[in-house]
Formats: sequence, C-alpha cells, structure tokens
Amino acid sequence: MENGEDSHFSYGKNQTYPGNNFEEHLKPFKAAIAAGATEIMPYYSRPIGTDYDAVGFAFNKGIVTDLLRGELGFEGIVLTDWGLITDGSIRGEPFPARAWGVENLTEVERAARIIEAGCDQFGGEDRPELVVQLVREGIISEKRINISVRRLLREKFTLGLFENPFVDPGAAGRIVGNDYFVRLGREAQRKSYTLLSNKRNILPFRQLNNGTKFYIEGFNTTFMDVRNYEVVDTPEQADYALLRYKAPYEPRPGQFESAFHAGSLAFNETEKARQSKIYSTVPTIVDIAMDRPAVIPEVIKQAEAVFASFGSDSQAFLDVVFGISAPDGKLPFDLPRSMEAVEAQMEDVPFDTKSPVFKFGYGLNYANRSAENSKCS
Repeated sequence: MENGEDSHFSYGKNQTYPGNNFEEHLKPFKAAIAAGATEIMPYYSRPIGTDYDAVGFAFNKGIVTDLLRGELGFEGIVLTDWGLITDGSIRGEPFPARAWGVENLTEVERAARIIEAGCDQFGGEDRPELVVQLVREGIISEKRINISVRRLLREKFTLGLFENPFVDPGAAGRIVGNDYFVRLGREAQRKSYTLLSNKRNILPFRQLNNGTKFYIEGFNTTFMDVRNYEVVDTPEQADYALLRYKAPYEPRPGQFESAFHAGSLAFNETEKARQSKIYSTVPTIVDIAMDRPAVIPEVIKQAEAVFASFGSDSQAFLDVVFGISAPDGKLPFDLPRSMEAVEAQMEDVPFDTKSPVFKFGYGLNYANRSAENSKCS
C-alpha cells in the first residue's frame, strides 16, 4: 500500500508497485486456490502503475475475471469487501462507500461495474433492488446473475445448509471454548513469544527470593499478586521492571479510523526519554505487542531483555518470563533500524529494509545460552 496506509480510507486507496513486484503478491492466491479455497474477497485498494485499470479490485474486470478466474483458474465465489456501493456510517460516524476509482459513478453504476467485473456477492450491502433494476433495464443479463447464483447455491449445498440449516446450540457450547481448544490457544500464545534480546541470560527468572519487588506497566497488579510478588510504585523501589507495550503508532481521529494503527513505527522522543529513565534505573524486561513492525533500537540497547508478542495475554507473558513456558517464536517481518529506513523501502518488495535491527525469522530461545551476545545486528 502506498506509504503503508490502509485502503479503508481515501488516503490509502492506492496500491503501488515501485519494485515492479506484482507477481510476488499473487503467491498466496495461487497457494489458496491450489489448497481448494472456495471463496475470495478482493480488497478495497486500486492498482497503480500496472496494466490493470486504476479502480478498486472488486470493480476491476482485469483482476477478477481475467487474472483471478482466467489466469489463476479460480472457480469459486468472489465476495466484495464491505460497503462499495452505498454511503453509510460506522460507529455513528459518516463513512462514504469505498468506491476507489469510481467515486463519481451512481450506486446502480457501481453495482453494474462489480457484477461485470466478475464478483458474485456484494459485501455489507442490502441493495437487491439495484440488481433487479440492472436486469430490467437490460444492463445485466439474467444469465449473468444466474452464474453467480449457481456458485452461491453450490457452496450452500456443499456445506449441507439445505439439509441441516439450523445451529445446534448444544454442539456449539461443546465446541466453542472447550477445554482442549482453550489449552491449544494458550500454548500457542506462549510458544509464539519471540525473544529478541536476553542480556547476561537474565531470563528466565527461576530462583527469585520472596522479597523480590517489581515495577510494572501495561498489565494489572493482580497477575503478580497471585504469584506472590510485590508490586511497587516506582522503578527506584524495584528489583526488576516488567513492561508491556503496544507497537508504536500515531493515533488517528474518529471511532473507526482510530482502531487502525498507522503512522510512525517509532516511539516519540518524549516516550523514549520516559522509558530510558526506567531502563537506567532498574533491570527491565519489555514485551511489545507487534500488530505491526516497530522501530525500537533504543529499547533493544537499553532493556535487559525484549520480547515480541502477537496477541498474547499477561498470563502468557509472565509464564514465559518465569520459565513456566519457553519462547519459541520467530519474527514474521524485519525490525527496521529507523523511520528513514522504513520510508526508503518499496511497498511491494519484501525484506528490502536497509540494515534492520533484526531480520525476518530471527528469534532466540532459552536453550540457546549464547543469548548473552544477543545484540542489534
């Protein structure tokens, strides 16, 4: 995406390929089709600087019919992303249709463009009258509609929705949240922890005395209370600090837009200075929840140990810190050294970060006692 933005919003509608690497981004689709995927959803964005029309993917016949169905051989359902036709609201705020490249078309014209592109179902829309109008006016043939109807009905028959259309509440209760699934989820949370640095093999904590005091941020003191450790109010009072942070981002306005973490991947200077005082006062363990990459060379340099996590709860964090579980994760992306390096990257080329702190696939573990030497690469 151009400048790393998100195409839910107009400032992120362009999908650019400065590295001429369009083919790289077809690999997951080819793999999904080979694995038998039966439904695919095109994203909102529009391709820029390619041989395809610069319109959103669901409006794009060259993408949906010629590439996805023709070249890649997909025979299943194409469901559009939500809200491409009708202006609406999300969380009480106005939200125009994400009709990128066809903003000036009417609602019925957008509907026609989507159907002509080769899509089968409008996502997040309740506008059957538009389809009826298109057929009555001879713009879209009933034969074309029946092609999509056939695909949708075939899927429902395959899933057994006609023979057994009702949910069994009892079965749902046995399946959702059962002890076995919960245990697997908790194991995944712990094993996915990625150990980035571990100076002097400070972790895991295994032989702390009962009087050990902790300064904590980012999680509730009750998690420490049940482990019989004292939590103090300041770093100066503590023997160790345990900090849980979200990957840096710049807050955006609005109820919906603010849920999308965007902007700088680095902490601002005020936050860096605040954290630095903690690191210089007490040995500190840091856990950063990386819903996006983070520019954190200063944290790696100053903290005693640093983890990357990907949706784990505080119990999982503490189990890893205290050696009840062991980190086994690997980075799913490079960790850049600076925002300048981030901005120099090409949006469509993987792993082109100049001199990353840690590279894709990096991750220490407790069995690797060379963690003493874990430094910025």
